[in-house]
Amino acid sequence: MLKIGEIGWIEKDRPECGPRDAIVRPIALAPCTSDVHTVWEGAIGDRHNMILGHEAIGVVDEVGNEVKDFKPGDRVIVPAITPDWDSEAVERGFPSQSGGALGGWKFSNFKDGVFGEYFHVNLADNNLAILPEGMSLEAAVMIPDMLSTGFMGAENAAIEIGSTVAVLGIGAVGLCGVAGARLRGAGRIFAVGTRPKSVEVAKKYGATDIVSYKDGSTVDQILEATDGAGVDAVIISGGGPDIIIDALNIAKPGAKISNNNYYGSGLGEKDTIPLCRVGWGFGMAQKDIVTGLCPGGRVRMERLSDIVTHGRMDPSLMATHVYKGWDKLEEALLLMREKPRDLIKPVVLLE
Repeated sequence: MLKIGEIGWIEKDRPECGPRDAIVRPIALAPCTSDVHTVWEGAIGDRHNMILGHEAIGVVDEVGNEVKDFKPGDRVIVPAITPDWDSEAVERGFPSQSGGALGGWKFSNFKDGVFGEYFHVNLADNNLAILPEGMSLEAAVMIPDMLSTGFMGAENAAIEIGSTVAVLGIGAVGLCGVAGARLRGAGRIFAVGTRPKSVEVAKKYGATDIVSYKDGSTVDQILEATDGAGVDAVIISGGGPDIIIDALNIAKPGAKISNNNYYGSGLGEKDTIPLCRVGWGFGMAQKDIVTGLCPGGRVRMERLSDIVTHGRMDPSLMATHVYKGWDKLEEALLLMREKPRDLIKPVVLLE
């Protein structure tokens, strides 16, 4: 990112490795909608000459002298969120917020990201995970952010066995929310979206009902399908600020509304997000809105790797556009901006 609205290639010095850190060379990268929000919408403010990207699989090139568990040549999964694990926020149970709100999100936020020939990882022993043998790069590169964020949506929604869940938005994160809802035992899963490829994958991941907003009000369709009862849990994974109104209106009293959505745009001149008074029960319907930032760290990556290794979910289905070589990275990022209807996620392989 050269500045808001402008991307380009840039030469930078190789990052320096601290005693507990690692320098990693990427072998698979995935552009994200967050990169689009950052560059073309200025969602986190202006950034100048900052390397983009936070989804990578790589090979360790260098480690600090205090790193115990990783060595040069190791193939690793690099989480999108790399917390400072010795921080006060971690002691309180919120590692993604270490160093302040969203502080665990370092790559392409306040330090150079992973779209460079080498990148820096803080606290390597805590923030890297070994890439399991036999796992495809297309599957693995979905773990650092898409799986972790989407599954967080299901976890924060407190889904119980047999419950009814709605997932609003079925891009890659929403699709992982669908898969996470099924893994947590949901009985019925409404997936709200229209893109044919996303609908196809949503069904494979466990969606029982597809709702198209092109067919009318999402709220009306879900309430009609549930005989007016609504759903036990809602996962928000897309849409503008008004999407919370839909979530409140389809949620039963006592439901959890789990927000994965990055409200990076669409607010216009208002920097606020609306709530609906009646749908929220005038503030007293016990409809909880739970937020979170993608969980990172080694244990999280290892657990998600087990999900993939043992066949609980195949994230490679989301890699609809696979490129090879550094010269394709810009094309992949621009594709994420344009979002053609056959796209879920682009991946760039570098080996």
